[in-house]
Amino acid sequence: MNLQTLQPRHRATLIACASIVAAAIPASPAVAEDITLKPLADIRLQLETLEVDNLPEPSEATTVRVRGGVELAAGRFIARLEGQGNFALVDNYADGLNSLTDRPIIPDPENAAIYQAYLRYSAPSVTATVGRQEIDLDDARFVGTAPIRQNAQNFDALRVKWTGIKDLTVDVSYAWSFRPFWGRDGFGSRPEEVDGNNIFVNVAAQTGIGTLAGFAYVADLDDPRAQSFRLSSQTYGLRLTGSRTITEGVSLAYLASYARQFDAGRNPNDYAADYAALEGTAVMGEWRLGAGFEMLGADDGTAFASFQTPFSSGVKFLGLAGRFLPTPPDGVRDYYGTLHYKAGDVGPLSDVNLKAVLHHFTSDRELRIYGDELDLMASGKLGATLLTLRYAGYRERGFSADTQRFMLQLEWKY
Repeated sequence: MNLQTLQPRHRATLIACASIVAAAIPASPAVAEDITLKPLADIRLQLETLEVDNLPEPSEATTVRVRGGVELAAGRFIARLEGQGNFALVDNYADGLNSLTDRPIIPDPENAAIYQAYLRYSAPSVTATVGRQEIDLDDARFVGTAPIRQNAQNFDALRVKWTGIKDLTVDVSYAWSFRPFWGRDGFGSRPEEVDGNNIFVNVAAQTGIGTLAGFAYVADLDDPRAQSFRLSSQTYGLRLTGSRTITEGVSLAYLASYARQFDAGRNPNDYAADYAALEGTAVMGEWRLGAGFEMLGADDGTAFASFQTPFSSGVKFLGLAGRFLPTPPDGVRDYYGTLHYKAGDVGPLSDVNLKAVLHHFTSDRELRIYGDELDLMASGKLGATLLTLRYAGYRERGFSADTQRFMLQLEWKY
């Protein structure tokens, strides 16, 4: 993250942003501050199998991800340095970078890299972070870290959050580099990093009906490996989340969102596409019963002229099987129902959760049926270790191929 390695326009933008942050930090006399040192440790074992009917072999991976580092705090400043390594114990899988093409891709290649390296300033109404960092906005639908993957995603960025007005949060980021989960050996259309001028603006207000957020996300990618610039876009939208008590012991949680996306930068496509989401969940003690709809729209059926989410948290949305990444040319609509049971303590396990989601997928343009998917999840804590089981079964009815994914994660954090 040496300034001299940045392109001139990136360097100029970063310096300008840093100047704004410096102006926002109130002057204060120099005082001696206590310095605290916090060690960081995170180990995750992940077993994953993925089987796709139109490929002759399944992928089977057992990987261990290790993160470690240190966080130093002095007064209002925090410096964090955290490394990450991913190691394959069982590597009978296509990782997207090796030569295996007869089986589906589990995008967890072996890797060793700096995961986070930033300096943060925190004051009562402003927090500014510069360097390599995680950025998750709202539910990570448009900007997120994809934490289900071993390498995850991060950004080289300057991020400022301001809360100077009651019930209002302004969150602005400028990211000059996006680092997907392909790791240091990434190449071609799966690069280690993609440079660009990416701007994320999210303004959230607490209102009488819930949290209302307006957002503007500009993905201006400089690297032709990012689908020949076709992932460059500008997205503007609104999102409302909240809950209401219906009667004693019963409440309704709700989400509604709409966005419009256009081409940006050097994108050769000239397009406009809509996004919409609507979800309602009845909460009854330990039970949650919900239904929802999500649409990633399409323009004219041209590849990448549909609503794209290059910085999204991936299979957190549109089903764990991952059949709709990237968004198909004719878009996708997801009609889904959820059943979630918070079981609490079960034997030696605490915080046990059981969840099932049933999806029905269609295209947005011309409304063709794509297929159906069942996703199952069970999780619980055994001391400091989080255990998570996931299963996805996709059955095609006109799009892609039947797919089964199974995942077991054991994660320990210090």
